[in-house]
Amino acid sequence: MLRPATDRDIPALLAFWNPLIRETSITFSSEEKTADGLARMIAGRRAAGRAFLVAEAAGAVLGLASYDQFRPGIGYAHCMEHTVILPPAARRRGIGGALMAAIEDHARAGGAHGMIAAVCAENLAGIGFHRAIGYRQVGLVAQAGRKFGRWLDLVLMHRFL
Repeated sequence: MLRPATDRDIPALLAFWNPLIRETSITFSSEEKTADGLARMIAGRRAAGRAFLVAEAAGAVLGLASYDQFRPGIGYAHCMEHTVILPPAARRRGIGGALMAAIEDHARAGGAHGMIAAVCAENLAGIGFHRAIGYRQVGLVAQAGRKFGRWLDLVLMHRFL
């Protein structure tokens, strides 16, 4: 089941998001999410008319997807960028695709024209996932980030909605 995230989901979201921040290059950030910060993010997305959804089964949160404007300013008002995060045990079960379809539908209904995915070049599974759901690579930003003492490239992928 997909539904809007609530504050009661925050502990579960932190439980699978923060290990990815600590242990992988899936995200360039090394700052772990906090309960307060995540609550502000969920509320902020909702206030801006954006979606922040979770997938849930048998009372367990299995993933999240959200989006916001790609860059600030009126010129980018119709271009969104998303985040989709699943714990390893929830991957390859159709959950990510369902979450993406739901946020894309939400964004389209709100007037968005395109959706951006910014994926670490080392995240081959993430790149493959986005290709499988219709995204195409539109750019590569070499050495865009630094984590674990090394430079990381960023693959930009896009899909028209």
